[in-house]
Amino acid sequence: MSHAPAPPAEAEGGAPPRSNAVVAVLAFAGIVVSLMQTLVIPIVPELPKLLDAPASDTAWAVTATLLAAAVATPVMGRLGDMYGKRRMLLVSVVLLIAGSVVCGLSDALVPMIVGRVLQGLASGVIPLGISIMRDELPAERLGSATALMSASLGIGGALGLPAAALIADNFDWHVLFWTSAGLGVVALACVLLFVPESKVRTGGRFDLVGGIGMAVGLVCLLLGISKGADWGWTSGTTLGLFVAAVLILLAWGWWELRTEQPLVDLRTTARRQVLVTNLASIAVGFAMFAMSLVLPQLLQLPAQTGYGLGRSMLVAGLCLAPSGLVMMATAPVSAAISRAKGPKVTLMIGVLIVAVGYSLNIVLMSQVWHFILVACVIGAGIGFAYGSMPALIMSAVPASETAAANSLNTLMRSLGTSTASAVAGVILAQMTTDLGGYALPSENAFKVVLAVGAGAALLAFVIASFIPRQGSAAPGAPVAQPASEPARAAAK
Repeated sequence: MSHAPAPPAEAEGGAPPRSNAVVAVLAFAGIVVSLMQTLVIPIVPELPKLLDAPASDTAWAVTATLLAAAVATPVMGRLGDMYGKRRMLLVSVVLLIAGSVVCGLSDALVPMIVGRVLQGLASGVIPLGISIMRDELPAERLGSATALMSASLGIGGALGLPAAALIADNFDWHVLFWTSAGLGVVALACVLLFVPESKVRTGGRFDLVGGIGMAVGLVCLLLGISKGADWGWTSGTTLGLFVAAVLILLAWGWWELRTEQPLVDLRTTARRQVLVTNLASIAVGFAMFAMSLVLPQLLQLPAQTGYGLGRSMLVAGLCLAPSGLVMMATAPVSAAISRAKGPKVTLMIGVLIVAVGYSLNIVLMSQVWHFILVACVIGAGIGFAYGSMPALIMSAVPASETAAANSLNTLMRSLGTSTASAVAGVILAQMTTDLGGYALPSENAFKVVLAVGAGAALLAFVIASFIPRQGSAAPGAPVAQPASEPARAAAK
């Protein structure tokens, strides 16, 4: 049976949980997991030599993590709702440590891919952390804490690139993974010491058929998106994967609507507030990725192109790092606006700021400080947007389904970033200029990608305008169980 979350003062032992420690530990764990996004970027060009494998194969060191994360995020969320969010958080961090150790010991392609898959399976940490906060924190702390936790996805990515570049430039490449293993051990110890286990659970049986169906459907979809440019968008393999994804996900949806204890409650997901927020999340994820793709390339391209600045990977990473700090700083501001005006307004403000940032970059791209300014503006917008999403989701779903709902929202963002990667890759590959016999993306190609990023942010603004007014409810406010769930309620 589902239980309403006990007030913090009623936590075991009669004392309120150590809120500051809980927030700090969960945010740190989220940042550590999000570092996996940028961990291998500095060594991607060297992987064929390091692993003695073709570049087309070593690309799986990135793709495998993406696919594993897409599958693990909703599954871990559902398992957290059923068996304990802290328990699944610990499992996720252990998977991260195990994956890092495997990569740290590897000198061949197969163990590297295995390790990267294990690292991807840890991606449920952020939605699980948000859900733990809803169950454990006092109401006055919840908004800023969940905003920070949600933004940790971007914070880790922004801070991870310069750190990874610094390590790759000065140490053996294996040190990258031993560092992530060490950070994982610290996160694991802190969670064990400071994070309580929530008593809010659904119980019941895990939907194995739904889990397999969703995993296969997502893998087909994301594999087609991420590899379409390499295989050809009209190739039989790519089109076959897209057709398979549509058919499998339709069958999966049919199953989820008919089983008593679904992996994803599609009736809850179809509520206007949840549905529209998730659609906006895809657009926001798309808009966010353009910054990570365009800015480092422009900074590193040779100055002879006339628009590249010829800087190192480390300098490029350092230019993006302030955006992570800005995301962190905007978390309490985002929460304050959400309390005063509602998270819908916060989301709309955030995506407008992102659009302004990309528009600035179209006209300001000739100096290093231009890129730092643009990264900070976009980072502020992402901080607002990401900070508002958990509040919108949690005010529309029962407490017993928080982890699963937040996990699905995180998955929607990832779907947006994957699509952005594919679209930008096509644009940059088609609009090129010649430099010494090498084809490089042209200046106009980057401007088109930036314009597409701004357009995605504006699309998110339009979508967010359809979120109902009740989206301004405080995060964590009680939500009635849907009337369509009597069988499920009885089963619990």
